[in-house]
Amino acid sequence: MSDDAIPRLLVPAYFHPEADPASWAVLRAAAPRLTAVVINPASGPGPAPDPAYATVRAGLSATRVLGYVDTDYGRRPHAEVVAEIARHREWYAVDGVFLDQTPDGSAALAHYARLTVAARSLGAAYVALNPGLPPDPAYLDVADLVVTFEGPWSAYAARPADAGTHLVHAAPPHAAVHGYATPGTLPNPWAVLGPLDAVADAPDRTAG
Repeated sequence: MSDDAIPRLLVPAYFHPEADPASWAVLRAAAPRLTAVVINPASGPGPAPDPAYATVRAGLSATRVLGYVDTDYGRRPHAEVVAEIARHREWYAVDGVFLDQTPDGSAALAHYARLTVAARSLGAAYVALNPGLPPDPAYLDVADLVVTFEGPWSAYAARPADAGTHLVHAAPPHAAVHGYATPGTLPNPWAVLGPLDAVADAPDRTAG
């Protein structure tokens, strides 16, 4: 199986370690099979370090840990986004960054290219972008990973294949996705950890 055919197990772990320690234990056990785990203490790094996240981050050394940053589809100023990346690095020693709410059009490409350069200059070696749908192809060259689908299983099952990573919620048991699936539902489906053993055997849904 080529690298492109390996399901990219990017797990948005949007549940607090003290509220759901069992799910964090599952993540620790599965860490060698994961591409990355996204931590999101408070819709970003939050106003101050959270010791609980520092503890669980230390237990995930077998995979990448990415810090969540909302970019508001390019509307947040460069300096604000970079400051949150820096706090994630300082407080939680993350390996990279997950830039959420990324636009899909080429007009914002230069902004995200600059953010990626800034993130890497801060030591964030792995950058993921989340437009949630297939973006301008140039974004695939800017980041290490691009989420090209985020949505419910009902909209996913019959969609065309593409070369990105997919985040699927409201998914049935053993749903086969090229990425990560959870049974969780809106408003915060990523507060429910999906069955990591099921996605590990998902077929390739990439284009080409």
